[in-house]
Amino acid sequence: MNKEFGVPFGVTQSGEEVRELTLDNGVLTAKVLTFGGTLRTLTVPGRNGPVDVVLGYDTVAEYEANSGYFGALVGRFANRIARGNFTLNGKAYALACNDGPNHLHGGTVGWSHRVWTVAEAAADKAVLTLDSPDGEEGYPGHVRATVTYALEGDTLSIRYEAVSDQDTPCNLTNHSYFNLSGQGSGPVLDQELKLYCSAYTPTDSASIPLGTVDPVEGTPMDLRAFTPIGAHIDEPFQQLEWGHGYDHNFVVDGRPGVMRPAAQARSRATGVVMEVETDSPGVQLYTANFVEDGRKGKGGAAYGFRHAFCLETQHFPDTPNRPNFPSATLKAGERYRQTTRFRFSLEEP
Repeated sequence: MNKEFGVPFGVTQSGEEVRELTLDNGVLTAKVLTFGGTLRTLTVPGRNGPVDVVLGYDTVAEYEANSGYFGALVGRFANRIARGNFTLNGKAYALACNDGPNHLHGGTVGWSHRVWTVAEAAADKAVLTLDSPDGEEGYPGHVRATVTYALEGDTLSIRYEAVSDQDTPCNLTNHSYFNLSGQGSGPVLDQELKLYCSAYTPTDSASIPLGTVDPVEGTPMDLRAFTPIGAHIDEPFQQLEWGHGYDHNFVVDGRPGVMRPAAQARSRATGVVMEVETDSPGVQLYTANFVEDGRKGKGGAAYGFRHAFCLETQHFPDTPNRPNFPSATLKAGERYRQTTRFRFSLEEP
């Protein structure tokens, strides 16, 4: 079915063909791969011309070989589950531990490394589907997921849906690495960020939530007003030291399930402003703290430490083990729905 849409991009190590789809509405242009449902490019208007604001690679082999989940759709459960264990309906489940002692982003071969099927494609929209069998990576239930990328004026919307035949944890996100000065332009420490988040979930040294929801006020986690990303990132604050920078779940103000602002970011160099809206309970801010200097990216660009930031809209990490967090259990026969929108504009000089 994929062969009906897009153009060939390459072949996986296991021999599956990967296609690339181009979406263009005259304002924004996006290129999406069937490998991982990956957002490979996102080109937006800049003050001096178009700017590609997401990091990525030029070959399937690089996506398979490199860590970081660049641009990928992540599931069945985004972020971490402590020790790869959880109990659901009285039954214990064991997942792959692919992040030290913990489970991360769906496991050894999560949805980020599966080839998705193109169900529908148009000039400004792509609908991708994936079947995840019962027991995949240790999760219960057969899940069918549908993700729609759509360009709507100045906005990229990502709509997630899923259904399961058994109760199962479900937490989907997109793991794009943003640099609003342009991919390959270096560190993002002078780009400014604002989070509509009055609280966050502090973690232990392995990035597993402690179970508390703490206020950001009076800490370097307070990004409620526009702040350069680098302003506090190296302060002697234990959470930042453990994460080597920001790598934390922030609690989006307002009611989960309702679309509301989660973040804004801007680059003085290009004038690009990005607004993020979501109906998710949280958003993970990650500042590319584990991307090594000199990594080769698109068009020969050199990526490195803190050359991007991620805003992963999500349920809270380790929610299956934290009954006080908003539930991330997809009930059998019910429909998981989540929407995130990235809106772009230009700031005046």
